[in-house]
Amino acid sequence: MLLLLLLVTSCAAIPQNLSEKMFTFPQETNTAHVRLTTSRQNLQAVTVCFRFFSDLKREYALFSLAVPSFYNGFLFYKNVNSFAVCVRNAESIFEGLDFKLNKWHSVCGTWSATPGLVQLWLNGEPSSRKFTSSGSSINGPIIIALGQDQDSHGGGFDAKQSFVGMMSDLHMWDYKLSPYEIRKYMNDRGYAKGNVLNWNSMDFQIIGRVLIENKQIAFQ
Repeated sequence: MLLLLLLVTSCAAIPQNLSEKMFTFPQETNTAHVRLTTSRQNLQAVTVCFRFFSDLKREYALFSLAVPSFYNGFLFYKNVNSFAVCVRNAESIFEGLDFKLNKWHSVCGTWSATPGLVQLWLNGEPSSRKFTSSGSSINGPIIIALGQDQDSHGGGFDAKQSFVGMMSDLHMWDYKLSPYEIRKYMNDRGYAKGNVLNWNSMDFQIIGRVLIENKQIAFQ
């Protein structure tokens, strides 16, 4: 059931409870995205979790966090045959994960400045832990965009990197979640809500054609 269609260039960010809702990105574009609001300006560690669904066979950006000094401060990116996570512009590639088109997937990414390792979890299964960036935090005014890849602080979007599909249950923490907590998120059972971004109390702006709809199915 369609609840809301917003075609705006900007709007006031008002906290909303998005429980049982999802964002739908219905078309390839270099403008449409959701901007998430946080007052944090220093992150020594990060965990981001969300669920998504797409039939795209090309590459696309899912979650893009940028600061003035690092446009890829923390980036989730889906390549044709792999996933990529970038931290402070340093990229790690994760291959061989069980990803299928036209299916809901639950994904989490973790990183901490010490020891600088990043790990991806897909549908409850962990990837290898890989080194990206250590010793320094993600620091500065943060801009977070869903559905686009920031190639400048808050802009520089490319339609061929845009996300087309649905996204839900996004949370972000300023610490590395334990495997136990990640599995609780994957199973949607009693997990701690994000202390940086919380799907149940989210400040956001919709820019362009993005819809807010009811969830369609139970997630993994």
